[in-house]
Amino acid sequence: MLRTLLRRRKRALSSEDVTVADQPQVRRAVTAAALGNTMEWFDFGVYAYLAGTMGKVFFPSSSPGAQVVSTFATFAAAFLVRPLGGLVFGPLGDRIGRQKVLAATMIMMAASTFAVGFLPTYASVGFLAPLLLLVCRLVQGFSTGGEYAGATTYIAEYAPDRRRGFLGSWLDFGTFVGYALGSGLVTILTLTLGDQGLQDWGWRIPFFIAGPLGLIGLYMRLKLEETPAFKKEAAYAAAEGAAEDGAEAGAAGNTAAEAPPTARGNLKEIFTRHWHAVLICMGLVLLYNVTNYMVTSYLPTYMTVTLGQNDTTAQLLVLGTMLLVVLTITTVGHTSDRWGRRPVFLAGSVALIVLAVPAFLLIRAGGILLPALGCAVLGLLLVCFAGTAASTLPALFPTRLRYAALSIAFNISVSLFGGTTPLFTSALVELTGNDMVPAYYLMAAGVIGFVSTLFLHETAGKPLRGSGPMVETADEADRLVAHSRTAAGRQARDIWIRLRHPWAHRHRDDGRGRHD
Repeated sequence: MLRTLLRRRKRALSSEDVTVADQPQVRRAVTAAALGNTMEWFDFGVYAYLAGTMGKVFFPSSSPGAQVVSTFATFAAAFLVRPLGGLVFGPLGDRIGRQKVLAATMIMMAASTFAVGFLPTYASVGFLAPLLLLVCRLVQGFSTGGEYAGATTYIAEYAPDRRRGFLGSWLDFGTFVGYALGSGLVTILTLTLGDQGLQDWGWRIPFFIAGPLGLIGLYMRLKLEETPAFKKEAAYAAAEGAAEDGAEAGAAGNTAAEAPPTARGNLKEIFTRHWHAVLICMGLVLLYNVTNYMVTSYLPTYMTVTLGQNDTTAQLLVLGTMLLVVLTITTVGHTSDRWGRRPVFLAGSVALIVLAVPAFLLIRAGGILLPALGCAVLGLLLVCFAGTAASTLPALFPTRLRYAALSIAFNISVSLFGGTTPLFTSALVELTGNDMVPAYYLMAAGVIGFVSTLFLHETAGKPLRGSGPMVETADEADRLVAHSRTAAGRQARDIWIRLRHPWAHRHRDDGRGRHD
């Protein structure tokens, strides 16, 4: 009994255990991380809105439906290499630091997107044109494999525990601002240049803009410092390594099994000790990204190619949906700090199952008002997941494995289910002739997300796994330490009473157990 009681005893916090957030540095971290997502999704918005035009430029010999499928196949190919990027950048970020890896991914993303603007067309070089487009997309997909997981990890490790939801939501705020900028630019180019002008040369303009955006993002990321959680973990690992080196260095028992853990060892630990967190992460990522890519990447093409609506009308409707998401996403993030992550995900999952079919029926109705209402419903469903994901996913894993575990779980799920959503749904609609397939696809994602959320532990307001508390002010840190010492003292008193009077605690718990 003594061992059990002592094992359950919690050590009181000291001032060194609590980190006080550097508010200016927090703002810089959030801005720099969000700008990377803005850059990434600027390209996605451009590519989604230019799907029809890109099909004519790079796949001119196909039918309109086959052109769309071919364009989305190239789009999906970038997602197939994302797990490879996650396998490279994730463990690297846990070893050398988050900031260095995020700078490298920014360079690769900007360069590959910028290069698309210089590609020759199919009319100029034939089959080489779509092949070069595929290469650019693969490079971007590889770099993106370390981008979102790194950015969410970076913000989560800088954010105070009580505001992680709000601050994390700014990352996906950058996502939808980038998409809105890209799609808005294509809409303006379509109105000013017309379809033919856009097909001849106008499609290159959005990709040229990606270069300067990438340079700005790189400059900001190079100015960042490493996260407090990573610094503490690195210092702890260094001290532990030094202690091991100094103890019996020449002993025969100092085998390879005692060596510092390698990337391969970390990967093994992720899938053996944290497999349940990996599965939960994959389910939540599936829920978020199927909804995300359905709305952002497939919906414009669905309304124009499948339903035959006017290009400009469809573009404006989806652009308005993105603006709705932008306006509400930080409110959802703040709400998750107060109500918790699980209630938001559960409510969004159930609503997606119930409202997916009505939303697509409204979009099919024709005109402006009803399709706008249907798009707004999808946007409000999407924001439930977008405003909560960046604060929920990093909290699933401990600090020393966080970047690698999140990169792998996130990118496997996105590659298999998220990025392939436009390809699968467009192919299924083409194959079956049923234009309600996208709604059924969303309902299936809602069911998987609901089940995953049932196994999710609430993390709102709590420290990240493997890290101490993060607070906003020194006064808050002092109060937290004092409260911890008081709680530890009460627990020590309770242990003493149980040791002296092993039967008396039963009667005491019946009367006052809740107050101790």
